[in-house]
Amino acid sequence: MTRIETPSLHPYQSLSPDAVIDAVESVGLLTDMRQYPLNSYENRVYQVGIEEETPIIVKFYRPNRWSKSAILEEHQFLAELAEEDLPVVAPLEFNGQTLFEYKEFYFSISPRKSGHSPEIANCDQLEYLGRWLARMHQVGRDYNFQHRPIWNGQAALGKSQDKTIIEQSCETVLNSGLLNEDFRPAYESLCRDLNELVKQQYQPAMSDTLRIHGDCHVGNLLWRDEQLYVVDFDDCVQGPAMQDIWMLLSGEREEQLQQLEAIRKGYEVFQPFPYHQLKWIECLRTIRLIKHTAWVVERWSDPAFPLAFPWFTGVRYWSEHVLSLREQLSALQEEPLYIPN
Repeated sequence: MTRIETPSLHPYQSLSPDAVIDAVESVGLLTDMRQYPLNSYENRVYQVGIEEETPIIVKFYRPNRWSKSAILEEHQFLAELAEEDLPVVAPLEFNGQTLFEYKEFYFSISPRKSGHSPEIANCDQLEYLGRWLARMHQVGRDYNFQHRPIWNGQAALGKSQDKTIIEQSCETVLNSGLLNEDFRPAYESLCRDLNELVKQQYQPAMSDTLRIHGDCHVGNLLWRDEQLYVVDFDDCVQGPAMQDIWMLLSGEREEQLQQLEAIRKGYEVFQPFPYHQLKWIECLRTIRLIKHTAWVVERWSDPAFPLAFPWFTGVRYWSEHVLSLREQLSALQEEPLYIPN
């Protein structure tokens, strides 16, 4: 069973403001003592002022989530993308290193970038994003991750490998005590049916996978002065290109088809579009929908989560979540999204 954090195990209790400053100064930087917490749930991220220089961003990785080797793979991927002039925010090097330790925390330091989310309804921006994704995926094919999960529908590294992500996530929710009991039978039944359909429809081969961002939603895209920056590679995995593409889609079916066409147009400037993966979109959407709820459950003892999701234990949330699962069950039984090759 997935370990859910308890208050006594809350990993950030010792990360005080003084600890943040001490960690930054341990790499040789001189701070002006100013710090500002940024929006991040899984990790802790701060803007820290540096004497007579531009502020930096320091990221403290959640203890026991990723191994040192897995974090360094993320950093290596970012370095490769930066070398190809792709607009990512790679961690800074100090004395030839990008990953540091302070007490029980791994942390990294990055330059500060700002901006706003792009307009997904804007076809020009979607075409631009398509070109960017194609270039990122070109780099992602150079070699495979060795210490990060393969996004093939099975449970992630460190969890039960004989269960699917959906089974593992459903079990986490059912055992949490946070699921409204009125919705337990429907939730359990829907997860079971969705799991069977996803297992039938989503069967990627290793040759279908490459190093991808993994969580490429608009919240991780910054647009400023005609420049795009892609941030937060914390969930980068070995997975299908379509995982990065479908998360840019929104709206009704016709709107999504228009968005896909714009992305495809940009993508094919640099490499062939993965048409054969279009049939996986609803499977990938289903996995994310169920996994996201389990993620909130697993982190519920972290004070940041009840503050960020105050509605999570209410009837309305679980009613809407079950409705979303029913809609996904219907979507998996319909014809997949299709654009002509």
